[in-house]
Amino acid sequence: MLDKELLEILACPKCKGDLEYDDENEVLICHNCRLKFAIKDDIPIMLIDEAEKF
Repeated sequence: MLDKELLEILACPKCKGDLEYDDENEVLICHNCRLKFAIKDDIPIMLIDEAEKF
């Protein structure tokens, strides 16, 4: 689980919008860009090229 303080300051690297944390799938979701950012070893991978579209 990611730290709540970290979640509050993280933003989508593409649109700078809010991210939703999906703890079941361990991803951060940007609904504006329709991108999912993986979390590996409690570290969010915030690279646009590595994001998954949905």
